[in-house]
Amino acid sequence: MKDPGSILITGASSGLGAALAAAYAAPGVALALTGRNEARLEATAERCRGNGADVTAAALDVADAGALGGWIVEVDERGPLDLVIANAGISGGTAGGEGEEQVRSIFAVNLDGAMNTVLPVVPRMQARRRGQIALMSSLAAFRGLPGSPAYSASKAAVKTWGEALRGALKRDGIEVSVICPGFVRTPMTAVNPYTMPMLMDAAAAAGLIKRRLARNHGRIAFPWPMYALVWFLGALPPALTDPLFARLPEKSSLPEQTNLPKQT
Repeated sequence: MKDPGSILITGASSGLGAALAAAYAAPGVALALTGRNEARLEATAERCRGNGADVTAAALDVADAGALGGWIVEVDERGPLDLVIANAGISGGTAGGEGEEQVRSIFAVNLDGAMNTVLPVVPRMQARRRGQIALMSSLAAFRGLPGSPAYSASKAAVKTWGEALRGALKRDGIEVSVICPGFVRTPMTAVNPYTMPMLMDAAAAAGLIKRRLARNHGRIAFPWPMYALVWFLGALPPALTDPLFARLPEKSSLPEQTNLPKQT
């Protein structure tokens, strides 16, 4: 696939979403960016404009299917989208308990938000018989983590859906990739009270993702030692892994954490 000229990115107001926007920003590139924090989103948009990109930005909640879908169709009408990156999401923690509201919010953003981003553009790409879709999952998708049950489950659903879509949409000329990062230095991971192995800068992660999307990798999982470890642990029976995961630290359950853009 040639370099995409028209790109839509959700969760672009900070972290990995902002880094991806900056990685793609260049003269001749049209970027459509959305996020919930209007001030941070506009700051990202200005940086991308400074790199020569034509930028459209809209402060939207990906859980609002009607508003997001209408905006995506409007953007695609102005210029057919070559690449859509469903990046937005949130995390949470179990310190003090993972309550119903937090669980439902995580699924609404991470899973419903991904569907709300992808579904409006699929029939339009099918009609053109071209396009690329990238869904942001996580290495946490390979094994449910006691410290973040809803996050792990929502990302596992995104991963499985994206991998299935890759096969289902291939005949329509649409490329689909699932992105499974490990720990990336972002506002969301900044609140973690524990050591994060192989922590990666957002700009480096964005560059890696961009290169692998250009090569149409079906699964973009990194860093590879962490990927190999979670893949192996996911293949083991719970009787062997439960004692190990029981010793892992809990994630903080800070109120502001559930309002941060997803960037892991």
